[in-house]
Amino acid sequence: MLKIFKVTAIVEGISALLLFFFAMPMKYIFNDPIYVKHIGMAHGVLFTAYIILATILKFSEKWNFKKYFIICIASIPPFGTFYIEKKYLRNV
Repeated sequence: MLKIFKVTAIVEGISALLLFFFAMPMKYIFNDPIYVKHIGMAHGVLFTAYIILATILKFSEKWNFKKYFIICIASIPPFGTFYIEKKYLRNV
């Protein structure tokens, strides 16, 4: 389960970067919203999967609330999931 979570964290982070730095500029600078629709949907699904998997792992791995909270909050800013993967999940 941890391996799936690590992959999800990386892919969710990549989807966030694509959304913020490719799809949104395409929408607002070049007036082409199709990328936001598709990348945004993928990012939403991955974000939801990330939070669900983090919640499952909180109980199965017996994470304390602080660690769980930090892992969940890190999914919001760009590069946050990369930090989590390196700091909390690299040695697992």
